[in-house]
Amino acid sequence: MNNRYATHTQALIDAVLNSPGETDPGLRHAVEARSAQLSGRPSQHAGHVPQELVPYLKKVALHAYRTTDNDFEALRGVGYSEDEIFELTLSAALGAGMARLECGLAALKGGQDAASED
Repeated sequence: MNNRYATHTQALIDAVLNSPGETDPGLRHAVEARSAQLSGRPSQHAGHVPQELVPYLKKVALHAYRTTDNDFEALRGVGYSEDEIFELTLSAALGAGMARLECGLAALKGGQDAASED
């Protein structure tokens, strides 16, 4: 995204997707990409997302307010820790949020590619 916040935006993306954590950065990138795709933005990072994560990621991307303790319990039940769930949730929220931001900026610019201009 080429704008006055590009440096801060990239720092946020790097912190969520590339910093050390409990989950592999490749998985975080794949989760971000899947969430972005669900929210309307094609992504260049198309990695594998384990099937057991897909329903949760879809819920976070499209209806985050509907997540419940049951969603977290289901992920814990298949072996994900609290920290892993947190990192995956942040990655999914980042993908969905950035996709919506880009769509909104494009709409404000009259349909032009919001990422290509200041």
